[in-house]
Amino acid sequence: MLVIDLSTAGPGGGPVRQLEGRGCEAGVSLIFTSTAEPGAGPYLHKHPYAETFVIHSGRALFTVGDEELVGASGHVIVVPGFTPHKFAVLGPETFRSTNIHANDTFVTEWLEGPEAALL
Repeated sequence: MLVIDLSTAGPGGGPVRQLEGRGCEAGVSLIFTSTAEPGAGPYLHKHPYAETFVIHSGRALFTVGDEELVGASGHVIVVPGFTPHKFAVLGPETFRSTNIHANDTFVTEWLEGPEAALL
C-alpha cells in the first residue's frame, strides 16, 4: 500500500497538480484542477486512451469531438480514446475536478496551442 499526501508531495512541498501512475504502480494517471479563472483550461488535445473527468465543484464548457456541453458539480464526463477534447472554466465559482487518464503515463497529442505548433 502507498499513501500519497497531495497537500505536501508536490515540487517545493506545494500541492500536487498531477500524478503519473507509473511511479506509484497505480495503473492510471491523475490531474487535479482547481481554478476560478474564467476561460482557464487546456488547449484542444487527444490521448490514445480514455480520460474521465470527475467534477467536484464549479462549471466548465467541454468540447468533446464535435459536441459542446457544460460539465458541472456532480457530473462525470468520459472522453473516449483518440477523441479531441478541451474545456474552459465558466466561473465565477471555483472549478475543481479530478481528471483520470486510463494510462500509467501521460500521452498527449496537442491539436491547438504552443505545443501543437512544435509538431
